[in-house]
Amino acid sequence: MLNLDLEKRKQELLRYYQRTGYANSPTVIKAFLKVPREKFLPRELVDKAYVDSPLPIGSGQTISAPHMAFIMCEALEPALRLGAKVLEIGAGSGYHAAICAEIVAPTEKLNSGEKLGHVYSVERIHSVAEFGKKNLEAAGYSDRVTIIEGDGTLGLEEYAPYNAINVTAAGPKIPPPLIEQLDMNGGRLIIPVGAIYGFQQLILVIKNEKNIKKQSLGGVAFVPLRGEYGW
Repeated sequence: MLNLDLEKRKQELLRYYQRTGYANSPTVIKAFLKVPREKFLPRELVDKAYVDSPLPIGSGQTISAPHMAFIMCEALEPALRLGAKVLEIGAGSGYHAAICAEIVAPTEKLNSGEKLGHVYSVERIHSVAEFGKKNLEAAGYSDRVTIIEGDGTLGLEEYAPYNAINVTAAGPKIPPPLIEQLDMNGGRLIIPVGAIYGFQQLILVIKNEKNIKKQSLGGVAFVPLRGEYGW
C-alpha cells in the first residue's frame, strides 16, 4: 500500500536534488522514483527514508544518503544501462543494488523478452547479507540482484567481466582484481579511496583497450572497505 506521506517526501527530495544538481539523469531519476527506500531500512527508521542522510542498518554499517545513489549511478553511465552486468561491493541494505537493478533490468521490461541485466553484490558480513536479501525480496528485486557472501576486494571472477562496478566502502587503494574484472570496452568503476576514517575521494575509473583513466569526483565519507585489498 502506498504511503502518501512518504511519497510526498520522496517527491520533495527529488525536487531538491534537481535544484542542487544532484539529479540529472532521467534514467536514474526514474529508478529513484520506482525503488521504495523505506523497504530497505530497519522498521524504526522508515519515517526517515527520504531524509538526505546516511542511516544505520546494524553491524556498524549504514545505508548512504539518497544523493549518493545519484552521484554514483550517474557517474557509471553509460556503462550502467539496460542489459548491463553490474558488480557491487558491499550489499548493505540492498537499496543501491535495487536502484542499479531498476536501471539494467527495469520492472516494466521483465516480461518483454529483451535481454536484461543483473546485479551481483558481494557482502562480507552474514547478518548484513541476510538483511539485504530480505529487503530485496520484499521490494521485488531478488530476481535481478544476487547477494553473495565473501571478500568483495577480490571481486567476483565467476561472472566477469562487468560493465559497471560500484564499491560502497572506502579502501586505501583500488583493489587490482576489480580493475581486472572490469569490461575493457568502456567499463566503469566507482570507489571511495582514502584514509580509513579521514579524507576520502570518490574515484571514477574508465577502462578501454588502450588505457585506464581515473578521475576524482570530490570528497566523501564512507565506512571502511574490509578484505585482502582493503583495511
